[in-house]
Amino acid sequence: MEKEKTAIEFAKYRLEKAKETLKSAKLLYSNNDLIGANNRAYYSIFYAIRAVLALERKDFKRHKDVIAYFNKSYIKTEIFPRKMGSKIAQCQAVREDSDYDDEYEPSNEKTQQQIDTAEELIDMIQKFLEERG
Repeated sequence: MEKEKTAIEFAKYRLEKAKETLKSAKLLYSNNDLIGANNRAYYSIFYAIRAVLALERKDFKRHKDVIAYFNKSYIKTEIFPRKMGSKIAQCQAVREDSDYDDEYEPSNEKTQQQIDTAEELIDMIQKFLEERG
């Protein structure tokens, strides 16, 4: 029982990190730093996903492995809606373009979508964790 409680506490800690990172994304967006906002929005998604994985005591070193496991275990099984898997993939692509493509110019619309997806996923994961403790 104690191990389970610890896993839930750790998951909640990770979710709080996701929420704080989302706040940073919104602040950057409001200051018209779209590249920074895209980065922070994606990382808030990544941290939220890792909150779910904390319940299983699963973790991976590479982002693609974290997301692949989440997709296989939680999206394909429809614990979370399938459309969220597509949204997460889109967010990851935008973040990579923002971070690594020197000529990429993110739009306000695309950046707002990143933030909206992060918020939607965090809300879903919040409910998911509340159901578990």
